Amino acid sequence: MDDASSHVTVSRQASGVHVVQFARPRKKHAFTADMYQRLAHALRGADEDPDCGAVLVRGDAETFTAGNDLEDFLNEPPADASHPVFALLEALVEVDVPLVAGVCGPAIGIGTTMLLHCDFVVASRTAQFRLPFVDLGLCPEAGSSLLLPRVVGDRIAARMLLLGEGLDADQAERAGLVSEVCDNASTLPQALRIAERVAAKPRAAVRATKQLVRDALRPAVRAAISRENAAFIERLASAEAKAAFATFLRQRKRS
Repeated sequence: MDDASSHVTVSRQASGVHVVQFARPRKKHAFTADMYQRLAHALRGADEDPDCGAVLVRGDAETFTAGNDLEDFLNEPPADASHPVFALLEALVEVDVPLVAGVCGPAIGIGTTMLLHCDFVVASRTAQFRLPFVDLGLCPEAGSSLLLPRVVGDRIAARMLLLGEGLDADQAERAGLVSEVCDNASTLPQALRIAERVAAKPRAAVRATKQLVRDALRPAVRAAISRENAAFIERLASAEAKAAFATFLRQRKRS
């Protein structure tokens, strides 16, 4: 049986980096409500720790995250702002500690949208970025309706959001979603090196700089997330989404 308390782990490095790792490999690190809550808590904790200079968010060498655990999601759907998924979205917008992501393999759904809030994204050549919201009868989340077109441009955002098309690592780097692409074995070490470089800088100055860079956009991101949350809850209750989820789960049981 999975131990939910170990699905998101935090290790505090002597360098001042908090390494936050998804640790549910049997489910390809698919997010449960508990994982959303624990990740939000980890980010908030790092932001409140003056000894933390950066956060590295990572999966393992095979998978970043498969996105939502759909069965868990249907058992505990977001009905209002108290749901753990919204705690994570708020944390991603509000924290001033620099965020670095190390991405190997699939980064699906929230696995891609959370990257829009990161300051550095190091991806392996195996990385894949996909937003299958429409295929599930849903809509964008995590401010991606605003941030994705801003980062990758309207045309690529339309392909990802409306068609559900994915990007490979090189495409994501060219589009601006990824900072750099590495060989698979080098990706997580390189992500850690970047986090350590940031953490070695004067920490108050780094946080003040990130705050200045982000503050102008934060009200618009908060407003986008609020709109998305309302639409997402409505979509989740729709007959269209229920049919799409049923089809997906039925196909998965057959495979």
